[in-house]
Amino acid sequence: MANYQAAPTPAADYPGKTLGLVGMILAIIPCTAVIGLILSIVAFIQSRGAGIRNQKAFIGIIVGVVWLAISIIAQISGVAAGLYNR
Repeated sequence: MANYQAAPTPAADYPGKTLGLVGMILAIIPCTAVIGLILSIVAFIQSRGAGIRNQKAFIGIIVGVVWLAISIIAQISGVAAGLYNR
């Protein structure tokens, strides 16, 4: 009689894994940084709810916040330069 073992079950993806990756990629692209920031926050909250650290979502949050801050500073300085040149 042969002794067969059951096939191992595939590793379950943790919640927010794919969403965190998509959020990180979109956060790196300057024109989609806000969308990437939102997706990264959602993925981070989903993963944290499951008790798992999602490093990609955390990186997406950091990069998205940095791009958002740079764009706000650039817009403020552009408006100030436009008002100054009148």
